[in-house]
Amino acid sequence: MNKKLRNSILILAILTIGYFFADTILFDGVKPVLIKDAGFRASFFAKKTTKDKATIVLVGGRDWGAYWGQELAKANYMSLSLPYHREEGLPALPEEIPLEYFGKAFRWLKNQPQVNSNEIIVMGASRNAELALVLASYYPELVNGVIAYSPSSVSWSNTVLPFNSDFMKPSWTFENKPIPYIPMDKLQGGNQKIIETLNYWKRGLTDTVAVKKASIQVEKINGPILLFSGLDDNVWPSAMMSDQIEARLKNSPFKYEIQNIQYKNAGHLISGNPNYTPSNRQGEMWIDGTSYRFNYGGTTTGDQAAQKDASKRVLQFLSMLKETP
Repeated sequence: MNKKLRNSILILAILTIGYFFADTILFDGVKPVLIKDAGFRASFFAKKTTKDKATIVLVGGRDWGAYWGQELAKANYMSLSLPYHREEGLPALPEEIPLEYFGKAFRWLKNQPQVNSNEIIVMGASRNAELALVLASYYPELVNGVIAYSPSSVSWSNTVLPFNSDFMKPSWTFENKPIPYIPMDKLQGGNQKIIETLNYWKRGLTDTVAVKKASIQVEKINGPILLFSGLDDNVWPSAMMSDQIEARLKNSPFKYEIQNIQYKNAGHLISGNPNYTPSNRQGEMWIDGTSYRFNYGGTTTGDQAAQKDASKRVLQFLSMLKETP
């Protein structure tokens, strides 16, 4: 081996060791364990010392799941960031998603020695909050509570998302049967570059026959429920739907606590990192090849205040689990 090659190898070794040393020193979070051979794909967040604590299934995964996975691990809880579409081996579109996929994840968690099998909570935001409530209602033997940000009181057809198939399908299925849903025409573009999505969802809720069939049977959930919504949500009427969830529970023999927390000056973006709220108050969607904008609602300060308060309430909710009936 010549001197030049030997020096190159030495430099590479030093850089490699330095990288891993810096990574160990600077990274103060929990490195997730990738789960991919148990019938689902997910990232499991837990400190090695955390045992017999609540585990939160973060429905939808992705960056949101990674953020909450770290936050919950810091607070000595465990979590499973669980995507269900648009990743390797998963469906390309969020339509006709079988609930059984999530059932595999719940059962896997039940079998992990450090997991308290009686404290498995599902958590989601927006349409993933819809899914979280559906899952808890279909798996009361596996799920022990729900945290839902900007939730829905009903299930919706796949056509509410402009990038989904044009042919109407259920968003979710169970035992190869559709979860009842409100059938919706797709959003249409027009001459205006901003689409008012709030009225679109409200129109769907005026179909009383469909709403009755599609309402999530939240009274079947086997644990407490924590709802967050912004009173200025411009994406969909999350506060109104939270009230519908609460009313349904109060008219049933539901024995657990229901918290329906609603924030002034807050919009749809209340489930993320309270230390980082995007300054852009609009989102983008593509309809027939044309880009349109839609409003999230709320204000930057209103969203941040809601995020900070909600984060505290999430941890309080989890700490109270052992006190529920």
